[in-house]
Amino acid sequence: MTDSQKKWTGNIHLGAKVDINVVLSQLTQAFNASPYFAYNTMKMRVVDGQIQGYLEMQPNLIGNTAFQILHGGVAATLLDSIGGIVAMGELYQRAEPESLPEVMKKVARMATVDMRVDYLAPGRGQHFIATAEVLRMGRKGCTMRMLMVNDEGKSIAAGIASYAF
Repeated sequence: MTDSQKKWTGNIHLGAKVDINVVLSQLTQAFNASPYFAYNTMKMRVVDGQIQGYLEMQPNLIGNTAFQILHGGVAATLLDSIGGIVAMGELYQRAEPESLPEVMKKVARMATVDMRVDYLAPGRGQHFIATAEVLRMGRKGCTMRMLMVNDEGKSIAAGIASYAF
């Protein structure tokens, strides 16, 4: 396994019980190392044992200059990313020590298959927070529901995505 793959798999030891807090921390660090995330000021963080996507509004993220609102593609990226990282964490959380080699392979090859985004309100706010929940977890893929709210707690965008692994 390469060093890059180890980052995505939480550097866990085979045969050991998964410490989900360590894994979530490792997953967020791997996402936060992405140059694309850094460019768009997106961050993944663990809050109360759950991963959240976080984004501060910046001038370069404005999509509609007349209304000064967040670009829809930025919102979609944050939703897709939170759906994927939460799915990865869920795979680890459900893993038994003997299944860790297979779980690590699934995490390393996880990819978005399909995603739908509903834009619920204009993207106004000082910052945005995205969360995700599992709708269905299968042997070869999962379906996730994601939500992005602004700093006032107003729902800005929601999504449903399928991920294959």
